[in-house]
Amino acid sequence: MSRHVGSFPLPPYLKNKLLAGGFSTAEDFEDVKPVELSKELKIAPEEALEILRVVVGDQKDATSPSSDDDGMKTALDMLQEEREQGSIVTFCAALDDILGGGVPLTKITEFCGAPGVGKTQMGMQLSVDVQIPAVFGGLGGEAVYIDTEGSFMVHRLEDMAKAAVEHCRHIATVENNRDQLEAMGDFTVENVLSRVHVYRVHDWVELVALINILPEFLQQHPKVQLLVMDSIAFPFRHDFEDLSLRTRLLNGLAQSCIRLADSHKAAIVLVNQMTTKMGHAGDGHAHLVPALGESWGHASTIRVLLFWEAGHRYARLYKSPTREEATVPYQVTVAGIRDALVPNNTHNVAPDTSKEGGAGPDSHNERKRPRVS
Repeated sequence: MSRHVGSFPLPPYLKNKLLAGGFSTAEDFEDVKPVELSKELKIAPEEALEILRVVVGDQKDATSPSSDDDGMKTALDMLQEEREQGSIVTFCAALDDILGGGVPLTKITEFCGAPGVGKTQMGMQLSVDVQIPAVFGGLGGEAVYIDTEGSFMVHRLEDMAKAAVEHCRHIATVENNRDQLEAMGDFTVENVLSRVHVYRVHDWVELVALINILPEFLQQHPKVQLLVMDSIAFPFRHDFEDLSLRTRLLNGLAQSCIRLADSHKAAIVLVNQMTTKMGHAGDGHAHLVPALGESWGHASTIRVLLFWEAGHRYARLYKSPTREEATVPYQVTVAGIRDALVPNNTHNVAPDTSKEGGAGPDSHNERKRPRVS
């Protein structure tokens, strides 16, 4: 028997609005989106989100099997799990090396950078690479790509997929490995594209709603091992007068991402923009920092800064619990993200984040595709 609306922990005035609007049981909320609920009941979008979170969340908790333990793990168990879980390669060996083998599963990795430096390219490259078959050392998974800016380019994804498929086919042919040759029957460009699940969201309401329903989607698609959000900053940088609400929503998103990463053994990749910050004591100097403020910097487990310096792209591992800071060059080619040869000692290169410096949006910037709705 479906649960009655009156039994949920909601404010009385919301319960009255729900009953007046014809929402009497939990079944009535099936396939209802926050925007629709907000308009129908004439309530704020955040109230609609809270209603769906409470009702849908409680229903899922009631139907999910209870655990026989309290979730406790030993440190040895956790170490063994991390050693076995694997990583997603970027096809840039130097970047994979400083990350410890690639972008790790069960962690949140954030790529920050100015426009044109290759953040979206990185997200698309990982969406292809997560699908590399296990016989080639890959994960054989799938990807979810959340596009908040309209910057996802399917033709670029196709280019990267073709290059990855040709790379693996070459390895299988040279080594004449039967298992690898058989795996190539399924690792095709068409299959790669069909295993990248793209969501286009237009504002923060749609983004938060999507994150809330993703657990159900991931249960139906257990092979998904990568979630890319490109970008996390865009929906929260415009038309937000209530900064406290923005902070609460971002904290909620961060917690949801942590749960998704842990429960589904997936890598969460967040793309973040840069913003200008004035120097201390009003000295007039400005520099570029990741958007969304200092508190957001605690949301990710790993943070990588992408920047320009002397006409070359660099990736700097800025934050990691297990790896030391390091900077390596990379390049964006027709085939995707690749290693770049730079004559200088790259480990001493630091991003020039001054407003007029190499990390600025117009420094050595390739022609960008216009944003679309």
